[in-house]
Amino acid sequence: MVERYVLDTSALFAFAQEEQGADRVEEIVEAAARGECEAFISFITLAELYYVTWQEEGESAAKALAVMVKALRLSIIESDERLTLLAGRIKAHCRLSLADAFIAATASILSATLIHKDPEFEQAASFISTEQLPYKSQRKK
Repeated sequence: MVERYVLDTSALFAFAQEEQGADRVEEIVEAAARGECEAFISFITLAELYYVTWQEEGESAAKALAVMVKALRLSIIESDERLTLLAGRIKAHCRLSLADAFIAATASILSATLIHKDPEFEQAASFISTEQLPYKSQRKK
């Protein structure tokens, strides 16, 4: 069975900004490009990447990051009723942001490992498989 990964917003920021853990994200992205694994992001991850970058670096940087992410061999998972209800279930049981609940639900539905740098995902371990990258101080969401 091919390994599946969901990249959290924090993992993609690590990759784009060459932070600790970027090498692991690059390894997954390159393996996905070779067809050796499957890599996904949630629709909400693209929104988070876009608005945080816009707030911190401006519209041009946000657009450039969105183009870069969309050029990677990552499938974007859109929301549907099943995903929405699972995100609600996860949110009811864990103190996660709604965006993180959608990201966790995406990993759960795909039976994928969530790659992240966000300590909040530790509490969702009963719902999903996770691989944590080296933690960094919290970013604004």
